[in-house]
Parts: sequence; C-alpha cells; structure tokens
Amino acid sequence: MKIDGTRFHYVTAGSGDPVLLIPGWPESWIAWRKVLPLLVGAGRRVVVLDARGFGDSDKPLGGYDLDTAARDLHGFLEATSLAAPGGVDIVAHDVGTWIAHALAANYPADVKRLVLTESNIPGVTTFATVGIPSEAMNLKSWQFAFNRLNDLPEMLVQGHEQAFLAWIFATKSFRSSAIEPAALEEYTRVYSAPGAMRAGFAWYRSNFDAAGLAEAKLRAAKRLTMPVLALGGSEGVGDALRATVTTIGDRVQGGSIAPALAQPGDGCGHFLPEECPDELSKAILDFWRSTAE
Repeated sequence: MKIDGTRFHYVTAGSGDPVLLIPGWPESWIAWRKVLPLLVGAGRRVVVLDARGFGDSDKPLGGYDLDTAARDLHGFLEATSLAAPGGVDIVAHDVGTWIAHALAANYPADVKRLVLTESNIPGVTTFATVGIPSEAMNLKSWQFAFNRLNDLPEMLVQGHEQAFLAWIFATKSFRSSAIEPAALEEYTRVYSAPGAMRAGFAWYRSNFDAAGLAEAKLRAAKRLTMPVLALGGSEGVGDALRATVTTIGDRVQGGSIAPALAQPGDGCGHFLPEECPDELSKAILDFWRSTAE
C-alpha cells in the first residue's frame, strides 16, 4: 500500500475489533510473530505494520522524524479503513513506541487505547549526558550515540549485518534463545537490503538532533487522555517507561513484566514481544478488559 508515494508493507490476521502492532529497531513485523496468534485467539483482527525503513516497506532518504511518522500512520489508518469513531487500539515496541506516541499526541482521535513497551519517549525521557555510563547502562543505551553518527555506522556494518544484529539481540535480550536462527536470518535479510541500515540509523539521527528534539518538546506538551499501558521488561527498562508516561498521560497503567513462573535468574529483557509473548499478551488483554467501555 502506498501513502503519499511511500510503499508500506503490512500483515493482517484474524477477525474482530482491529488492533495495530508496530515493531521496533532492528526488527520488522515478525517481532510480533508470537504475540499475533495470541491476540487473534482472543478474538481480535491483528494488523502489523512495518514503518518506513522497516522490513519490506520502502526506505526513502528522508521522513524519519516522528511528525512525519505520525502522518504516515494516520494515513495508513485512513487508507486501510482502520480509522473509526473512538479510535483503534495501538500496541508498539521500541522505536514503534516513539511512532505510536507521536500519533497519539498529534492525532489523538486515531487512538482508542495505547500500549507502549520498552522504550524512552523523545522529549520526555531525561538522558544522562555527563560522565561515562556503567557497563550495564552502556549495553542498554550505546545505540543512541552510535546510530546518530554520520556515515560511520553504515561503513562499519555493511557486509557484517548478521554479526551486527546477532550481537544486538544477544546483548539486549535476557532470553537470547527467543531470537531463533530463522528470525535472525529474516532480520538479516531485511536489514541487508539497500538503504535498510541507513534508514534504521536515520530514526535516531532525525529524532535526536536539534530539530527533532524541538518537535519532541512540542509533542510532550500534549496530554495523552486515552488509556495507556506502559510496560518494560524486568531486565529491560523495568518501571521507567510507566513512570515517564505518567508525567504526560491522564490514565496510565503498567510497570515491569517478569515471567509468570519466574525461576531465580529468570526475567524479560528488551525484546518483550519475542522473549515474553505470553506475559505481554496477558498484560495487554487485561488492560483492554479493565478499560472496556
């Protein structure tokens, strides 16, 4: 499907009230492969969208700022007839959370209920800028500095996409086996496509430069009045996302997710939809039930 000249790839399954899922970086729609059947089984029509630069969607040179991303998403909802009075349910992860928040801030009528996972919120989250981060913090946040560099990331990663992605999934996940070899192969395929890595880095370059942060401050001033569920992995951002969103939302739930039958040393890492799909899906379904009209 084309929106303003950009082709977007999406996947749909099931029937019932729709819900739109948005993946994060460096992923594609398959990040939701384990959650999708659980939501379909709960009677929902699930639509998973690859934003610009993600998966098999187009990778234009520009448009990676979040105001443009929100317009893309608004246009997609209109073009697919997902837009409805009262809005549609949105569930997002990582960079997808940035996009979903931008949609909710700029087009609040589009969003019925909002689920945000494992991310910061540009313009709202406070970043430490002084000193050298601890080893643990560096593993969680290194990409914000690296991805913003001009040209160098592309030069270093080209031809080494699989090794680069494997390292990210190994270091930012807690259950590294959750990213199966077949999933890594698919992520390698889509991020080895011409312009794909550049597009992924562009999300960071566009939204953490002076213009992107100025736009983010304007969005952060807009209150979120719809119900919001903000979740982090117990070994990821934990409760930090809920605490952040509480400062800009009127009806915020959430916190930290851990495995339902956690054993000592067990937990959920950054890639919540892949590492802990059962726990994440249960939290989403419980949230929808608690906010049903």
